[in-house]
Amino acid sequence: MESSVLAFATDLLDEGPDDFFGNLADRAGVGGVTLASVYHEARDVFPHNPRRVVRYLEPGAAYFRPDPAAWRGRRLAPVPSTAIGDRDPFAEAAEQARRRGLRLHAWTVFLHNDRLGFRHPDCAPANAFGDRHLTELCPAHPEVREYVRTLVADLGRYGVDAVRAESLHFHGLRHGYHHERYFEQLGPVAETLLGICFCDHCRAAADRAGVPADEVRDAVRAEIRRRLADEDAAAEPGDPAGPDGPAGGALAGGALAGYLDASAATVTSLAAEAAEVAAEHGMRLTFMSGAPGGGRFAGVDLPMLAGAVHQVETLGYARSPEAVREKVTAFARYGVRPQDMAVILRPMAEDCDGPANLAAKVAALRALGVPEVEFYHYGLMRLSSLDRIGAALRG
Repeated sequence: MESSVLAFATDLLDEGPDDFFGNLADRAGVGGVTLASVYHEARDVFPHNPRRVVRYLEPGAAYFRPDPAAWRGRRLAPVPSTAIGDRDPFAEAAEQARRRGLRLHAWTVFLHNDRLGFRHPDCAPANAFGDRHLTELCPAHPEVREYVRTLVADLGRYGVDAVRAESLHFHGLRHGYHHERYFEQLGPVAETLLGICFCDHCRAAADRAGVPADEVRDAVRAEIRRRLADEDAAAEPGDPAGPDGPAGGALAGGALAGYLDASAATVTSLAAEAAEVAAEHGMRLTFMSGAPGGGRFAGVDLPMLAGAVHQVETLGYARSPEAVREKVTAFARYGVRPQDMAVILRPMAEDCDGPANLAAKVAALRALGVPEVEFYHYGLMRLSSLDRIGAALRG
């Protein structure tokens, strides 16, 4: 079973390569490191960092040095974090990984990018009212798709084994923006409908698929307005795209479902293009996915995606080995075999009450035939959690 630990470039810079890679190899005993190449805004606590305990990560920053020739003339381009100064953490990590016989993966947040969304609002998703969700980029926009392909190719310069593609899909309304506020209860249906993109490019894709995109948008808009105006209406349950869905009655059951299918085709084709570029540079493309069956409104169609990318990765965040096993086996119902997956575990107290618990989870994944396990997250865990990883992998 292959293994790695997810980490930030700032972990490497703050600790230095000897301590950073020494902890990975000697304490955790993993075979690789999954280093964030582009990451979203965050504020985190780092228990064992020698320079700081709390760090803010910049919105949509890159932690490598983009190739100027690759990005010349592009509006959408990765912006290096000020935290790396004039260094290139990916080049340093690649050299150290090669020297130590470790794999290097590029953990890449593609479309959840506040910096680029605010700079280029026309590249962000638009809800049924035309309001732009500026923390995201729309996967249907031609320049966004070009950005994704170019980013994958640029990472190929570093001898990366796999690109871990996070956020390579649409997002819902709630996606962790600072001081995000909903003082009235929107209800799950209105909140879901507010997350659907109706930008020009998404509507054009639906029209090409034979779906009356403007009619769907108008029906969704009317349904959101109804629920925003009436507290009782907001509480009404229902599947917005079901046969008796609330967004326009029969329209929702047919046209809205077709609109979502067109969105899924957009995401799948973009993932396939990214995987093709990755393969051209000797890399795998791993699509990071949440729970199976929950991605319909994000454009995530697992059966289609499984045939478009090299691997699917999911979060095995759970208290018990049995719950981890259930999370993985659930993917089989959507055409994703355990043998084609990677799974991320957390060795910290929230998920894990000790070394035996983590070892049992690793053993459960091995028994299922999962070929790769990752652990979240180097800088955010205590050093004792790295020891747990080492004990679990040895077991």
